[in-house]
Amino acid sequence: MALLDQIPLNILILAALTLGLAPFLPEPHIWEKLKMLAAGNLVKPLDIFDLILHAAPFVLLVAKLLRLALLR
Repeated sequence: MALLDQIPLNILILAALTLGLAPFLPEPHIWEKLKMLAAGNLVKPLDIFDLILHAAPFVLLVAKLLRLALLR
């Protein structure tokens, strides 16, 4: 948790908005991969890696926000 505490909140927000949502057009990769996951089409290793890569900033942001909420 010490590593998560060292990452500034604004950096995590910026990462979620850029890396998490890139590319913006025609639709964000995270949305495309989540739709594939829901449909059961997320089977290629590259697609799974892509989902993890684009979801990581959101996961870290949620973890940081939960940690801040619990520390107060």
